[in-house]
Amino acid sequence: MPQQVRGVVARAKGAPVEVVPIVIPDPGPGEVVVAIAACGVCHTDLHYREGGINDEFPFLLGHEAAGVVESVGEGVDSVAVGDFVVLNWRAVCGQCRACKRGRPQYCFDTHNATQKMTLEDGTELTPALGIGAFADKTLVHAGQCTKVDPSADPAVVGLLGCGVMAGLGAAVNTGGVTRGDSVAVIGCGGVGDAAIMGARLAGADKIIAVDRDAKKLEWATDLGATHTVNGAETDPVEAIAELTGGFGADVVIDAVGRPETWKQAFYARDLAGTVVLVGVPTPDMTLEMPLIDFFSRGGSLKSSWYGDCLPERDFPMLVDLYQQGRLPLEKFVTERIALDQVEKAFETMHRGEVLRSVVVL
Repeated sequence: MPQQVRGVVARAKGAPVEVVPIVIPDPGPGEVVVAIAACGVCHTDLHYREGGINDEFPFLLGHEAAGVVESVGEGVDSVAVGDFVVLNWRAVCGQCRACKRGRPQYCFDTHNATQKMTLEDGTELTPALGIGAFADKTLVHAGQCTKVDPSADPAVVGLLGCGVMAGLGAAVNTGGVTRGDSVAVIGCGGVGDAAIMGARLAGADKIIAVDRDAKKLEWATDLGATHTVNGAETDPVEAIAELTGGFGADVVIDAVGRPETWKQAFYARDLAGTVVLVGVPTPDMTLEMPLIDFFSRGGSLKSSWYGDCLPERDFPMLVDLYQQGRLPLEKFVTERIALDQVEKAFETMHRGEVLRSVVVL
């Protein structure tokens, strides 16, 4: 039978979110109902509320989550009732041209649940990134569930579902950071700090954090940065050059996603170095640069989608590293909040006062 639970809904562009009753259908073929244990408050949820993703209101927000499988639909054999899972928003299809070429991290036809969750009056909800986890329970495709160590703290490991994986993967998977590399990260919010953590995990020799906020630079240092640059006081390109013997960094990660920060990343890399864009630009942003600069510097210019991760490969490994004390994911959890505090958490996040607020249910 369909269930009525609580969920955080954005009804209209820019309007405060509300905790309202929502209806979760029984899982159909390939679908799973997950009882949510914790869900991080991500900038993407705020973008949804502000209409920056699309206008398919009302939205059921939340996507950076962990929980326990409550029920499964026909044909589901990848997870079972009682499994502890981290949710992901890119469940690979296995059949598209990217998957068939052995590049499933670029899957062009990822799965979501077929049925719709609704408001009490039957109005269909659009789940954020196909998940909708600011709720007691949610309905997802089975491929969006990745089993991990059930003894792990859901408020911590759920963050792998989006921001932490995006940043860490941008360094390790997309950027290919390896032992002895010099790395610069521009923008030290949650995603940028996760990139710093990833660079440290990969054995980078020099990790340079760039931001205009002194508090964020402190966070970056705590998470593995060896040097910091305050962009409000110093030109980042010049500072990175000075810290790397005049050459520039081997890998520069733009975790902001603005034309000015991307240019800084481009000119702050070494010849034949790599630039990784993981910060998300808005559709109106444009870039104008001399084409000869692209030709004469060589190297790689990359965009990172979800840290180029494969959830079934990456999530369990990273949770194991966290459990072993080798990956301090817990440092990303600034505060634990209730479901009715999401709107306040958006304000705190917008002011740059937290790395992550996490809803705990």
